[in-house]
Amino acid sequence: MKISATALALASLTGLCYSFTTTNTGSFKIRPASSTAILSATVEEAATYADPSRYLSDHPKNNVPPHIAALVGRGLHTRPDHPIGIIRAKIQEYFASLPSEYIVYDAEDPIVTTTQCFDDLRIAPDHPGRSPSDTYYLDDSTLLRTHTSAHQSEHLRSGVDCFLCAGDVYRRDEIDSSHYPAFHQLEAVKLFPKEDMAGADGLSGEDWENSAECKVIADDLKSVLEGLMDHLFGETEKKWSEDYFPFTTPSYELEIKYEGEWLEVLGCGVVHEEVLEMADRADRRGWAFGLGLERLAMILFEIPDIRLFWTDDDRFHSQFKEGQITKFKSYSKYPPVLKDIAFWIPEGFEENDFFELGRGIAGDLVERMELIDEFTNPKKGKTSKCYRITYRSMDRSLTNEEIDALQDELRERVLDLGVEVR
Repeated sequence: MKISATALALASLTGLCYSFTTTNTGSFKIRPASSTAILSATVEEAATYADPSRYLSDHPKNNVPPHIAALVGRGLHTRPDHPIGIIRAKIQEYFASLPSEYIVYDAEDPIVTTTQCFDDLRIAPDHPGRSPSDTYYLDDSTLLRTHTSAHQSEHLRSGVDCFLCAGDVYRRDEIDSSHYPAFHQLEAVKLFPKEDMAGADGLSGEDWENSAECKVIADDLKSVLEGLMDHLFGETEKKWSEDYFPFTTPSYELEIKYEGEWLEVLGCGVVHEEVLEMADRADRRGWAFGLGLERLAMILFEIPDIRLFWTDDDRFHSQFKEGQITKFKSYSKYPPVLKDIAFWIPEGFEENDFFELGRGIAGDLVERMELIDEFTNPKKGKTSKCYRITYRSMDRSLTNEEIDALQDELRERVLDLGVEVR
């Protein structure tokens, strides 16, 4: 069986010595020569998905714009000398050092069903994350995954007990230096042997959550994640707090103290019984966590603007080497061009629709869209919002003329949202 470039890149990403073993399922296992842990990844190239026509159609529910379709399949998380790929490699390096065997999935189809992305994870039908203002739909029942957890149940259903899953995910969101509609996540799941959980057989709900076995899982989860943070950041102070996710209970949030500041780094928890039941694994117990690779990379590499991850500028890419965390050196800071737009909003106005419109018109020239004023006219019973748009290129100086043209187009097309421009 031929091993693809992705397979070889995965081996080099971790910085360890590997031997390859092909399987009869079309995947391969990567075995660290000095460890019993086995990593495995699909052979399929992420680049297979770099075809915008897969995501664009005239279906009435399709809300994927061309600029989003063009981002799919870039595979930043598989590039060994890209900050996203470097962080992913270091995480895999850590898990390769653990005694459990973790299968790695990193080239799965970004198109998933609503069942995979929401129903299998106990995300309610009326959850705002299902809204077209938050999610990119291809049709009524398929979408661009909003999190890597969309693949969790299928892997559990296949019989896998421990795995990592990394990939690009898509969400309509606000526009600023730390938010982008395409980003990358990595998550992990670990199920415990039945015999280790025998004392909790038949327990559910609060009885299960209060059991010694549930505490064993939670303690193991925290220990693994604290070790991961030390692996990435060096020994650092950590803080745990309770959280809520529909797919885990109990759920936790981890913060670390880095350079004098407390930073939220990930959410995690004990996999919810109903999630396991829907995945045909009701006889097992385990934990899961998920984290954003961009967030960690921005912290560790000191990258100030999330748009930089997607640039093709060699002044950015030449600064990074495989396996090394180096501080980003800004190569330019071109001046911004600021423009304001104000309008009366209709009932049901969604900010994300406005942000998406701005991104679609100006692309990555939009650095920030910020609400700077809002008031309600009591006589008219209407509400006005005023937004300040910061245009800035990372590569060149912008002219007032070109930004005026973009702003004029925005003022014209925002009428499609039912607003009344002031």
